[in-house]
Amino acid sequence: MTNSTSLREIKLQPASGGLILTIFIIVMLAIIAAVFVTAVRENEVPGALGVALVLGALATPLVIRGLVVVGPNEGRALVLFGNYRGTIRESGFFWTHPFAARHKVSLKAVNISSNTIKVNDLAGNPIEIAAVVVYRVHDTAQALFAVEDYRTYTDVQIETAVRRLASVHPYDDSEGEGEKITLRGDSEQVATELETELQERLDRAGIKVIEARISHLAYAPEIASSMLQRQQASALIGARRKIVEGAVGMVEDALTQLEQRGMVELDDERKATLVGNLLVVLCGQQDAQPIINTGTLYN
Repeated sequence: MTNSTSLREIKLQPASGGLILTIFIIVMLAIIAAVFVTAVRENEVPGALGVALVLGALATPLVIRGLVVVGPNEGRALVLFGNYRGTIRESGFFWTHPFAARHKVSLKAVNISSNTIKVNDLAGNPIEIAAVVVYRVHDTAQALFAVEDYRTYTDVQIETAVRRLASVHPYDDSEGEGEKITLRGDSEQVATELETELQERLDRAGIKVIEARISHLAYAPEIASSMLQRQQASALIGARRKIVEGAVGMVEDALTQLEQRGMVELDDERKATLVGNLLVVLCGQQDAQPIINTGTLYN
């Protein structure tokens, strides 16, 4: 017995349906004409012609049953007496064994949008995620005979792959490490990883993954508000850090230029006071308020 899980597609080159049908029609017309002419001339039909006419009549439904039309981007997998014989991939009009079962398989690209599912990311945060996958049947024998229903099998494997992908990556870089691949920040790498994993899962069913991408990504509603506040706080901290770094650089340049030009000589205490005042002015949220000192720096 043939093991269906080890089947690989066999490209089949059937006979031309138009040629077989034309030959059959010509033969039947010739038999009918011979019977008619003989009957007119001899008032009887010879036994051989009668047998040929009967056989032709019996063969008619078999010839018609063997005819098959294959459209563009379609395939016909033939199974004869329980054995896979091959697949017709070319479009056209063909004739095959009349007792062969013909299974239609679409070879067109299929676009699937998975359901939005809730899963915990690597950090344990509940998120909502969905994907869009474009695929087509690559091996018709595996698609038909290696799995029960390749469409259902594909849908389940897409959901499984998306769940696993979300569980091994964090939603975003909340720790500020910048080393881990995140679902939100590294979309291209995540899409490549999803496509690779899906291809490994769908090889059994003879499916070729053309493209796979995350189509929906968000925190679950129960934590969305808290995570928004955290993102805002992280953004504020990052902005403050940039402001401080810029202010320190500006203060350093100011002190360097004052010393190089010899405009004023500052001891350590005066430098500290100047640095503090400049940082307040550069990093403050409000406009600086000038203060006039009528004395000295030390009173």
